[in-house]
Amino acid sequence: MGKPTGFLEYERQDGKVIPPQERIQNFREFHKMLSEKVQRDQGARCMECGVPFCQAGAMLGGMASGCPLHNLVPEMNDLVYRGSWEQAYVRLSATHSLPEFTSRVCPALCEAACTCGVHSDPVSTKENERQVIEYAFRHGLVESDPPKVRTGKTVAIVGSGPAGLAAALRLNRRGHLVTVYERSDRPGGLLRYGIPNMKLEKQVIDRRIRLMEQAGIRFVCGTDVGRDITGQELLTQYDRVLLAGGASQPRDLDVPGRDAKGIWFAVNFLGQVTKSLLDSEFENVPYELAKDKKVLVIGGGDTGNDCVGTVIRLGASAVTQLEMMPEPPAARLESNPWPEWPRVKKTDYGQEEAAAVFGQDPRVYQTTVTEFKKDRKGRVRAAVLVSLEAQKDEATGRLKMVPVPDSEREVPVDLVLIAAGFLGSERYLTDTFGVKLTPRTNVDTPAGSYATSVDRVFAAGDIRRGQSLVVWAIAEGEAAAHAIDESLMGYSNLAV
Repeated sequence: MGKPTGFLEYERQDGKVIPPQERIQNFREFHKMLSEKVQRDQGARCMECGVPFCQAGAMLGGMASGCPLHNLVPEMNDLVYRGSWEQAYVRLSATHSLPEFTSRVCPALCEAACTCGVHSDPVSTKENERQVIEYAFRHGLVESDPPKVRTGKTVAIVGSGPAGLAAALRLNRRGHLVTVYERSDRPGGLLRYGIPNMKLEKQVIDRRIRLMEQAGIRFVCGTDVGRDITGQELLTQYDRVLLAGGASQPRDLDVPGRDAKGIWFAVNFLGQVTKSLLDSEFENVPYELAKDKKVLVIGGGDTGNDCVGTVIRLGASAVTQLEMMPEPPAARLESNPWPEWPRVKKTDYGQEEAAAVFGQDPRVYQTTVTEFKKDRKGRVRAAVLVSLEAQKDEATGRLKMVPVPDSEREVPVDLVLIAAGFLGSERYLTDTFGVKLTPRTNVDTPAGSYATSVDRVFAAGDIRRGQSLVVWAIAEGEAAAHAIDESLMGYSNLAV
């Protein structure tokens, strides 16, 4: 431990965030980094406690506590404090394939489980991680690193999101020939078309893809496995196949008027905005999608927040975000002790921007939609909302949200974005391989295994575990790569 009293001497300091009224003028990242000197002080705050929950990745209270990748957090933070940036990168990359992504979009499970956070602010591990990986890229430490020897074994990966990319990196380094299939026009999966540019600039993805291609990984874009090519064709061409297509089947609303024009699934909308920006090199901002429109976002999660931030940049005249569940508490309850994930109210960048532009938080809790109403041209013109209250289900003992009698009211809307989560895998993809599914339509694998019910076919990421975080997808991709390598070679020296 480099600075035993660091957590007493230094206050937490985060990088500058561009003010809402300024940052909504473009789609650029708005979280800036500290100087290397100041970041070193932040590394000094790490207590190197005897039991580092920050790297546990354990399930407590039904949610993850600490990093699922089991990053060696205290060791990395100590190296940051010492200014040993190259060694910090070596330590980080021992467990983490893609830190440039999590250091931007991860909710920082490591920080929520930080011992320093029990009585003070947690260590800024997420920003420390970003400083390390960006230093590594600036100084040429992140290399393409093609394998010196090829095994002659071939692997096809379906999906180029975080799980697919992490698996491809590991398997290629082992010497296997890896081909990644992506149905979109560019690689990255939801990293590219599900996360807005201001949260993750796409040049960050392109930078990594270029290195992967230089290392010998082949990307085949614009090819939809299950439609353009069958599962049997892939199994004929490759020794192993990894399904990493995500949980991309969006949850819909079965209410009258759902067929009205102007109602989008959130990820489709976000993808359309990003594609317009990328295709025009940011010259064409698709204002026509939301300008001067009253927008209703259904869903209170990260994707819903991304929708709020996006439509504000597109000139929406009003934004309302619905959340079915009750408003979370401002601080931990006794029933939610550290180091469990804190079930507290979080105000993200989109909500901050809505408050700055419209004067109030856009979220309305314990509310859902019962009907959409159309104008004469078939476009959505209004939504009928109903308030909800929590009641205990006598059969299961769980709380359920039920409508409050006589609480319906009609609100005008011009654009609706459904961000209610995902149900599971795309059936045409799983059907083409004939893999067994769980009742939630995720690909079924034995506990602790990534092998599916079909010989030589593996699964990882959201398609296997259901909708989750980028960090979980990366962890699954790395673990699946180990399983595939072991099945090919009889053993594996890849880290898990």
